[in-house]
Amino acid sequence: MTARYKAVIYDCDGVILDSIESNYIFYNRIMAGLGRPEIDRLCTESERVLHTFSYLDVIEHFFGRDPQKEEAIAIGKTIRYKELMPYMRREEGLVETLSALKGKVELAICTNRAASMEMIIEDFGLEGFFGCIMTAAKVQNPKPHPEPLLKVLQHYGIAPQEALFVGDSRVDMQAAAAAGVPFIAYKSDLPALAVIERHEQLLEHVFG
Repeated sequence: MTARYKAVIYDCDGVILDSIESNYIFYNRIMAGLGRPEIDRLCTESERVLHTFSYLDVIEHFFGRDPQKEEAIAIGKTIRYKELMPYMRREEGLVETLSALKGKVELAICTNRAASMEMIIEDFGLEGFFGCIMTAAKVQNPKPHPEPLLKVLQHYGIAPQEALFVGDSRVDMQAAAAAGVPFIAYKSDLPALAVIERHEQLLEHVFG
């Protein structure tokens, strides 16, 4: 099969991994360390921020000019990825879809995670698939700024319309629009080139 695109770029949280529970645990440990109440799980805005923002942007959202902000950042640095891994799971159908795409298109990750991506690749059996992994730690401006996606395009030497970006949040959609990359919404009703509920459905749009 001949691909209609040269690259497929994936967001991580909510697309590669179901990780919202681990995010709550991470930030609630910070709150506990400061003697503060847990984050309200019924607040949809808090869930959106935890799920899509970079680490420092989440801290900024919850603390702003609060004098405990630097202490919150310091506590976050003591929490290890391995402690959170049991609360994450790989999305179904991901590996089968990556296997079908491998060798036919370039594969990349564009995430607002600043760290832990290399460990996630190893621990969730994703070695050998992604030729470019762009994290918030590698850019000046994380998503929704287009910089991370533009760096992926630059890495492969391709134009925006030659790639697809698979994401699940408004932050992903905004980054794709700003970079000019066609957007595929995963388990989301956001405006997009297409909306998919299962990873395997992506193949229909890549190969046509």
